[in-house]
Amino acid sequence: MGPFRSLRVTTRRLAAILAADVVGFSSMMERDEEGTFARIKALQRTILAPQIANHQGRLVKTTGDGFLAEFASPIEALRAAIAIQGAINLSSDRPDCPSNPVAIRIGINLGDVIVEDDGDIYGEGVNVAARLEALAPAGGILISGKVHDEVEGKLNCGFEDRGSKSVKNIARPVRTYLVQREEPAAARSIRGAALQQEIEYCRAPDGVRLAWAKVGTGPPIVKAANWLNHLEYDWESPVWRAFLERLARGNTLIRYDARGNGLSDWDVPDVSLDAWVSDLKAVVDDAGLDRFALLGVSQGCAVSIAFAERYPERVSHLILYGGFALGARKRSPESRAKRDAMATLMRFGWGADEPVFRQMFTSQFMPDATKEQADVWNELQRRTTSPECAVRYFETVGDLDVRDLLPRVQARTLVMHVRGDLIAPLESGREVAAGIPDARFVAMEGRSHLVQEGEPAFERIFEEIRLFLSR
Repeated sequence: MGPFRSLRVTTRRLAAILAADVVGFSSMMERDEEGTFARIKALQRTILAPQIANHQGRLVKTTGDGFLAEFASPIEALRAAIAIQGAINLSSDRPDCPSNPVAIRIGINLGDVIVEDDGDIYGEGVNVAARLEALAPAGGILISGKVHDEVEGKLNCGFEDRGSKSVKNIARPVRTYLVQREEPAAARSIRGAALQQEIEYCRAPDGVRLAWAKVGTGPPIVKAANWLNHLEYDWESPVWRAFLERLARGNTLIRYDARGNGLSDWDVPDVSLDAWVSDLKAVVDDAGLDRFALLGVSQGCAVSIAFAERYPERVSHLILYGGFALGARKRSPESRAKRDAMATLMRFGWGADEPVFRQMFTSQFMPDATKEQADVWNELQRRTTSPECAVRYFETVGDLDVRDLLPRVQARTLVMHVRGDLIAPLESGREVAAGIPDARFVAMEGRSHLVQEGEPAFERIFEEIRLFLSR
């Protein structure tokens, strides 16, 4: 009997395929083979792989000058492509970037693929994506008509109809659209008001890429990042949408994704209070803000307190909701043991498809949430960060201590807290208000750490903010 030969196992599924290659790769290699290879590997390691993972994709393979990725959703595939091109543009603008920056072109298609047991994929869905990539301009994103039909009106970008193209080895012409990253005519509609969120990128002093956004018009109000934000997904979520809409009424709302989650870099060297304060400064500097109202929510309050103490000339009003000066891990031996146990469980349960573990957090954040709100928050937590980042973030928050900074805060301060908060007890808010000179403290009815529209405290929060900012 001859030697045993294993059978190749394949499956077939519908997927969004993202194909990309480096423009001018051959000539770059001819001029500087070693340097070009190093730059391409760095591009894959620092931008391509993290952004694909950020958007729930799978990097299938890389070649000398290109890569192939698979996504379950065409929306996520396009979001990843936009984030990749934006990050590459930011890198090209850096003073330490080589004089001949790397440019890539991207093609995205939605179609059937055949998946081998080693994870490789092939089929017409892949072939079309590769042909679209070859037709895309440098720095551009070209999508098929199938992708366009799925994403139109769902993302803050426009599309230029490039007509039907005949491509090699594909029987029928493929309808193509060039993605325009800024949508000139169609603005996001929020409660009847024409608002358009603009997403930008900047760098922290240690090189971490930070995504920030602005929406609305009027005096600036900056929201410090907190657990867990995503500049795009938050607008789609019933948990955050109404809250953000209210903040943007009559104001220019500036917010950002903290390092380690959202559209900002996930693989980061430092997660600490100092890093978070430095990130906030990088964002407001990039936004060109000299003086502004600063809003902290939950652990964003500690970041806001530290920023206001460090840069008193920049904060006109300090608004704190659901915050604390001392992290839960330092409040008592029981709290420390509970946080340590939860951190251990997070390492194993955070990224699972079954949201049983994340529901534990959801039930504490929003004990009175509807099923829709709970389901969305469960999924939002998973999509916002990786298990590793979640644990690092959770541990850092638990060890926060800004009590010694409170007496040195000079900004006019409003502190708000709900009486039944299960994450940060009412006494945490009282301690913050008592420590900051002349701070106003407002206690409200409710149990939700993230107050939802329709709950008693929701309208009160924004009424207090409006009155506070008008003084």
